[in-house]
Amino acid sequence: MQGRSISNHILPTASNMVGVCMMVVSVLQLLPKNSVLPWGDKLLAIDSLIFLASAMFSYRSLRINGGSESMEKYADWLFLAGLSIMALAGVLVSFELFLV
Repeated sequence: MQGRSISNHILPTASNMVGVCMMVVSVLQLLPKNSVLPWGDKLLAIDSLIFLASAMFSYRSLRINGGSESMEKYADWLFLAGLSIMALAGVLVSFELFLV
């Protein structure tokens, strides 16, 4: 992508975000029942799979010589989708915990 590789940045960040999503899922499991919508942890679990796919595409783009730009583009789009879902989940869980 324009002479620079963003896969070097996506790979460690996406793998860290998998850990963050799994930690938040674990914390949500510790909360009392009915304090958070039942799909909050499921949304973050799906989000961790999206970040995992982004990390896998990023790793593949670093390892392959030809065609790495398309893998890098997939990794980038998946990473942005994962960030968007995580922000949405954060807003929804915050409203559920603090405003209801």
